[in-house]
Amino acid sequence: MARRILAFDSGIGGFGIVRALRARLPGVSLDYLADNAVYPYGEQPDTDLIRRIVALIGQAIDALDPDLVVIACNTASTLALPALRERYALPFVGCVPPIKWAAELSRTRTIGLLATRATVRRPYLGDLQRRYAPDCTLLAHGARGLADLAECAFRGHAIATDAIDRELDALFGQPGGAAIDVVGIGCTHYTFLMDRLRAASPPGTIWLDPAEAVARQAATVLGPLGTAAPARPARAFFTAAPAEPERLAAAIAPLGYGAPVLFENVAQGLCP
Repeated sequence: MARRILAFDSGIGGFGIVRALRARLPGVSLDYLADNAVYPYGEQPDTDLIRRIVALIGQAIDALDPDLVVIACNTASTLALPALRERYALPFVGCVPPIKWAAELSRTRTIGLLATRATVRRPYLGDLQRRYAPDCTLLAHGARGLADLAECAFRGHAIATDAIDRELDALFGQPGGAAIDVVGIGCTHYTFLMDRLRAASPPGTIWLDPAEAVARQAATVLGPLGTAAPARPARAFFTAAPAEPERLAAAIAPLGYGAPVLFENVAQGLCP
């Protein structure tokens, strides 16, 4: 029987995890759902987001029948994973800031995190540090504009260097920031800016993208289920008409997707 994964994010950030999943699990059908109707998630109230994510994922489970759901979004993972696991029987794999990984690699014991403002302000981040990096100083920066830049970069637009520089100055320019030797990304969108972030950061800085770790965990969870060849082509769904659909279609084509599909059509049974 064919095996199916559903990857979920608020926008295009989860496509970085899709790329890692396709490399690790080439025989799995991999649908994608972007909740771009309320992007960015960081600007929405937590209680509203939890309610929306749980309901939306439930609709997707009913319509697409996945064997595994990958929540390829830090905000959605930190907020909604407990409720999702309580509500639905199938397995979920989430995505969290790579604090433990950063602590394992840091020599200076000062680690950085580049994330959305919502991720930086949530108590979950402090909990991760206390659990996995108690001997490290964690310096975080909530970079609201980077997710939008990543959306543009993914669609093939040129990105101004000064926009990247401003965000990195805010991270490394904090008191003690010169000691940062490892930086993790706490927003999956930033995957598509990693080359620029590395080039603009102080020499020797190690950058961590958890996409491969998420894919590895998904493969572990899915492993006992098998990886038979997919029965149908995977599709990329969006909860609202996406911006620049032609550019988006060109960007997702190498990942195995056709033109973007409105999720409401499949949820209502209008798409096979």
